[in-house]
Amino acid sequence: MEQSGKYDVIVIGGGPAGLTAGIYLSRARLSTLILNIGVAGGQMILTHEIANYPGIESISGYKLASTMKQQALSFGATIKTISNPPQIIDKGDYKIVQAGENSFSAHSVILATGGSPRMLGVMGEQQFKGLGISYCATCDGEFFTGKNIVVVGGGNSALEEAVSLSRFAETVTIVHQFDHFQAFPAYIDEAKNNPKIKFIMETEIREFAGSDKLEKVLLHNRKNDSEEWLNIDGAFIFIGYQPNNMFVKDLITLNDREEIIVNEDMETSVKGIYAAGDNIAKKYRQVTTAVGEATIAALAAAARTWELKKKN
Repeated sequence: MEQSGKYDVIVIGGGPAGLTAGIYLSRARLSTLILNIGVAGGQMILTHEIANYPGIESISGYKLASTMKQQALSFGATIKTISNPPQIIDKGDYKIVQAGENSFSAHSVILATGGSPRMLGVMGEQQFKGLGISYCATCDGEFFTGKNIVVVGGGNSALEEAVSLSRFAETVTIVHQFDHFQAFPAYIDEAKNNPKIKFIMETEIREFAGSDKLEKVLLHNRKNDSEEWLNIDGAFIFIGYQPNNMFVKDLITLNDREEIIVNEDMETSVKGIYAAGDNIAKKYRQVTTAVGEATIAALAAAARTWELKKKN
């Protein structure tokens, strides 16, 4: 396989962590390649509104992602789109990253691959994905104008997106498996004070059904073990994210949740490979935490890379 390019640092992932790393590295005058699957911005572009990013009163996730991307490009970073997760080969002082027919090398690599929406894994979910089942309120909310929908989940994302979806839907019913929410009080209050939002607690969805599109869900009450069908037009699922780390499971150490274990410099079990964002083992997952972790990873990778460049 031909060498397609030699860089100082390669960042895998173009979400807030990957773009932040690209900004810091390229501004430090290190040749930086960002490899990204899909549109740059990661899960951030699926967020209707970001109102807790310091220094910015309110901004859409898509707009913030676009600004970050332009910053990285303006400092000299190269962004390439790839179709599938790459293969990383550790050669000690340098790493080889194989992406399809292309092969790149760098002294350091930063993994900022984020996560993918977690699925319920129940009957009918695969069948009706895109036919009534969605994992992105920003992408699909408008399609359900005047419709009756359910939102599955009880964390910050579920309640925040339920409020966002109420701008379009006739009714929004939040279905949650516990008798309480795992969200900040402000999000809970906002949802409870919204006249369009209803709640079905201690309940799970066991099946999605319909003909050409989703038409109903089977609800299982965990408290009394009863079941009933609920007629709906759509379902939005917000139950967390699965880290996108399986492509490196044989190279670096993951925990039992498939998250990357890092040290205080965001370095993984392999020297010269760093990680930041929603793919690492941590408690809180926010744009701001991803940005902070990526800053540390970029500074550590830059220090290592400059040392190796001096040696060579």
